Amino acid sequence: MVEITKDLNCEECPFKLSLFKHLKQEELAYLNENRYEVHFNTGETIFKQGSALTHVACLTRGLFKVYLEDRSKNNLMLRILKPTELIGGPGFLVDSKQYFSVAALERSTACFIDLKVFEKILRQNSEFALQFIAYLNTIHINLYDKLLSLTHKNMHGRVADTLIYLSKQIYKSLNFETTLSRQDLADLSSIAKESFIRILKEFKDGGFIQFEGNSFQLKDTEALHRISKSS
Repeated sequence: MVEITKDLNCEECPFKLSLFKHLKQEELAYLNENRYEVHFNTGETIFKQGSALTHVACLTRGLFKVYLEDRSKNNLMLRILKPTELIGGPGFLVDSKQYFSVAALERSTACFIDLKVFEKILRQNSEFALQFIAYLNTIHINLYDKLLSLTHKNMHGRVADTLIYLSKQIYKSLNFETTLSRQDLADLSSIAKESFIRILKEFKDGGFIQFEGNSFQLKDTEALHRISKSS
């Protein structure tokens, strides 16, 4: 069950996005008056593809997955969100629709800001608006890199990219325990679950990785990078 609270204050929040440092005190106070926190259990949806875009959300705890759905119920996971990231949607200022779904990968919390309030601050604070554009462009660059990986690499290269991404970008360690299921990991690699599991075993047998359940250790990152570049 979704739990809604308002425990934090935008001006003192320890999870405040660096983007918000460009706001004036009165603008932060205005945001604080027009936002609320929502606590999600694993698997619960924050945004649904095709629904109305009414808020942007700042992740303050946990992990969320951003994914595309098709009519065959197949998912393509675009990226993973971690604390102090902002999520909205490309429908902002276009058609006010959600173009992807977002769901919690573990017990998580997000702070929702009314889109009209967010737009008002963008219009009155040019420095904040410019930094927001830069933030979006960084996301787009990463998505372009993922598009190249999905269209130009074989399955082994995609799995290598997924493991490197989780280690470097999400958990920032060669040893990590993930809450992502094998299906989630397959969706992140854009391959079938069975193929992902088979390639994981091949990487383990080759001495590139070690895993037990959801605990992973990258033992030979150079080999994984070679697979990523040559596949």
